[in-house]
Amino acid sequence: MKDSFNRKIDYLRISVTDRCNLRCIYCMPEEGIKNLLPHDEILSYEEILQIIKVATTIGISKIRITGGEPLLRKNIESFIERVSRVDGIKDIGITTNGVLLKKYAKVLHEAGLKRVNVSLDSLDQNKFRNITRLGSLKEVLEGIEEAQRVGLNPVKINVVVMRGINDDEIEKFAMWSMEVPYQIRFIEFMPIGHNNWKKELFISTEEIKNKIESTVGSLMPVQIKKSGPAEYFMLEGAKGLIGFISPLSTHICVRCNRLRLTPEGKLRLCLFSDKEIDLKGALRGGASEDEIRQILIKAVQLKPQRASQPKPLRPMSAIGG
Repeated sequence: MKDSFNRKIDYLRISVTDRCNLRCIYCMPEEGIKNLLPHDEILSYEEILQIIKVATTIGISKIRITGGEPLLRKNIESFIERVSRVDGIKDIGITTNGVLLKKYAKVLHEAGLKRVNVSLDSLDQNKFRNITRLGSLKEVLEGIEEAQRVGLNPVKINVVVMRGINDDEIEKFAMWSMEVPYQIRFIEFMPIGHNNWKKELFISTEEIKNKIESTVGSLMPVQIKKSGPAEYFMLEGAKGLIGFISPLSTHICVRCNRLRLTPEGKLRLCLFSDKEIDLKGALRGGASEDEIRQILIKAVQLKPQRASQPKPLRPMSAIGG
């Protein structure tokens, strides 16, 4: 199905929890998010599966499981197995902070998970701790290695770059791509929720590229099959790729192919807009499959051409990372 601006919408990102076992400085306060959703307000796996089955009838074929931290949700592996059996679903990925990935990578792959994105903003243990406030870099790196070993390919590493915090590691991450077969993606720091975004912390993709090319080597464009906003390059002789996601400095909206489902069952039409459609209310009110389908179609038709609100009020952990 295409939206009003001729974009093919085939990707649904599903947040299964608003809880997280880290407290990243750009995502939530040190004490965590107040007013976490009560258990009965979060969509059940059965409700999510019902939505997915209907979504396939309007062209959704790719699913990404997000959070919070999705691996915190009980029986996530059995849920992914059930999603993998839905006719029409061709690809299932997950976005995680990697803390629990070593434990779950093999069983997730066996359940039908295809790919994994890991949020990792530093390769230095002390800095990693300062950014996440919790967690162990060693655990995350071991989880990434295990994901690669069991066949969760490609492994994508998401690096949110912040001036004065981790921008001195841009070259280190770029050089890491020479050694490992991962897709290392640099992401511009976005103002989302109450995440202390400041203009002086922002570094554009152009500046990140310039730093790499002036100290590490030339970036050669790479054409790969992709379903997201990243543009990919590689260094000569590298095992991995380097990607750039530029939500603020470029118009990535023209390539947007997704809807988002929040943990409490709201359909979010755009990451940077707080406009949402209540799907849970309809679902729990006894809506038929056709009524659910019409809500999904409406959501696709209402997707904006581009982000119109510069700073959504809800934190990323509540939207779905």
